[in-house]
Amino acid sequence: MTTGLPSQTQVIELLTGEFARAGYEIEDVVINSRTRPPRITVIADGDTALDLDTIAALSRTASDLLDRLDGGTGDNSDAYILEVSSPGVDRPLTTEKHFRRARGRKVDLALADGSQLSGRVADAIDGTLSLVVRTGRDLAVRQIPLADVVKAVVQVEFSPPARAELELLGQAQGTEAGA
Repeated sequence: MTTGLPSQTQVIELLTGEFARAGYEIEDVVINSRTRPPRITVIADGDTALDLDTIAALSRTASDLLDRLDGGTGDNSDAYILEVSSPGVDRPLTTEKHFRRARGRKVDLALADGSQLSGRVADAIDGTLSLVVRTGRDLAVRQIPLADVVKAVVQVEFSPPARAELELLGQAQGTEAGA
């Protein structure tokens, strides 16, 4: 029994417009009615990273809209916990949009031919991933059809990329590099 929780579809329909106006889209909504209190998690992503201020603003907006869904009484606000978050670094990259949002990040790829590849995302346009890869001691930009990517995840890095990588990223992205 769900103590009047909205459905995933209701949450998505209710919040999509406000999140879009803020420059983000809802990737997923997870409703866990087994926890006490129940939890509604809204996972959002955009071309700019979700910082804490943005998450707080989106959370307030989502909470206000969900309270109105309850009939505007406001007495249901502690009936569930609302959480707004980004997909996280461990989310697999599955769409061209995910790769574009990962520009400049290092990724590990598993390709359809069984090979593995690591590199830094330069861009993703028209179904093709541009990846800065190391070939021996040199760097090169490799074009990979997204259809050939079986699995892709962002690597966690603790140091900034080498200057040569950043320069090659800039060339691969045209003049929009580095900003």
